[in-house]
Amino acid sequence: MEHDNSRQIILASGSPRRRELLTLLGLPFKVISSDADESTAPGLAPEDIVRSLALRKAEAVLSSAGERASVIVGSDTIVVLDGQVLGKPLDPQDSRAMLKLLQGRTHQVYTGVACIGLPEEKTVVRHRVTSVTMRAMSLDEISAYIATGEPADKAGSYAIQGLGATLVERIEGCYFNVVGLPLSLLGEMLSDFGISVLGLQGSD
Repeated sequence: MEHDNSRQIILASGSPRRRELLTLLGLPFKVISSDADESTAPGLAPEDIVRSLALRKAEAVLSSAGERASVIVGSDTIVVLDGQVLGKPLDPQDSRAMLKLLQGRTHQVYTGVACIGLPEEKTVVRHRVTSVTMRAMSLDEISAYIATGEPADKAGSYAIQGLGATLVERIEGCYFNVVGLPLSLLGEMLSDFGISVLGLQGSD
């Protein structure tokens, strides 16, 4: 059966990684980059950080969504090690410090996903957590990885879908969550708005 495509999906992100992941679902969508403020109050739990930022990103593009029935998707990802949130590195030195902390240890990746349905403004916000174990790395390996430029704009200073895959020993949970958009979770959330990734028709 054909997918009911009456609602447009709007990805509230300029991230090429999230765009590539959403493409995997085979659903038409458009991108409206969100310029939402990503600062958060100190002391928030990791799940509260990603859920609040995902919603803020989705809300930031509401005025640009147009009049067509839509679902706006916002997402945010952070890396957490022993309760410490590791965001995007400020510079190569910051990358080096992060990777030295992560090497040989297990950390958690949190991704929040927010969906806002229009015109009814129904909101659904959820999150997923994946545990990632990095292998032990030498300082030379860390420096060589930083020199590739890949860690520069990545939470935790690594990209599991790139060369960073060679640094990861194992993961427990959703791989796509680590990349930045947990597709199984998003599929469940879209179903709340009558959108079936597999094109199944709803029953009365």
